[in-house]
Amino acid sequence: MDHVPVPAERPGDDHAGSSAPVVYIVDDEPLSLRGVGRLLQSAGWTTRMFDTPLAFLQAVNADLAGCLLLDVQMPGLTGLELQERLAASGCHLPIIFLSGHSDIPTSVRAMKAGAVDFLVKPVREGELFSAVERAIGLDVRERRERMELAKIEQRAGRLTPREYEVFSLVVTGLLNKQIAGLLGTVEKTIKVHRSRVMTKMRAQSLAELVRMAGKLGMPLQPTSELKPPGGDGKRD
Repeated sequence: MDHVPVPAERPGDDHAGSSAPVVYIVDDEPLSLRGVGRLLQSAGWTTRMFDTPLAFLQAVNADLAGCLLLDVQMPGLTGLELQERLAASGCHLPIIFLSGHSDIPTSVRAMKAGAVDFLVKPVREGELFSAVERAIGLDVRERRERMELAKIEQRAGRLTPREYEVFSLVVTGLLNKQIAGLLGTVEKTIKVHRSRVMTKMRAQSLAELVRMAGKLGMPLQPTSELKPPGGDGKRD
């Protein structure tokens, strides 16, 4: 069988989370801004403080893991409006809202839009630290998942159209001979394509290949038109 060269993967964002996570704080109240910033710094967190949402937008580094502590009521762009703008721009930074008063409709709106937490000032130290730890932990996990998906997509992009077709059928559990019948070719040819798919996708097993397909949103069960006559296929 011919050797299939697999290009080295691009580094991508492998080192995106190697720097210390940053806690961004946006609050137009100077005392609250400095107080929360100093409290987090005393616990060892790296912070960046801004008194307006626009100043934050100009400085935020989306490549760094972290979270955003965001005041709700601010002149100009409000906290909820900034949340909407970040979501629209594809920024996934977890948000913790800080509010001067308990406002159930606002908190519900913020949480439905994806906020990690909604805290009321003056916030207790332990409550603040726990919220920041949860938010940063969430950001680190989601970044890893996005990095993994990007790698899988990069590998899948190297497949030829026929290899991708075989890939999509193999992960549904069909046998090589069944796939050959569906594609109008012979089993030997399918085995060659299947081997190349495994190599290019860097899959060590069928189970790993199926997991990758799931990440890509591919169907993992044969559709009615793909089921061979006489029963369901079995994985070989």
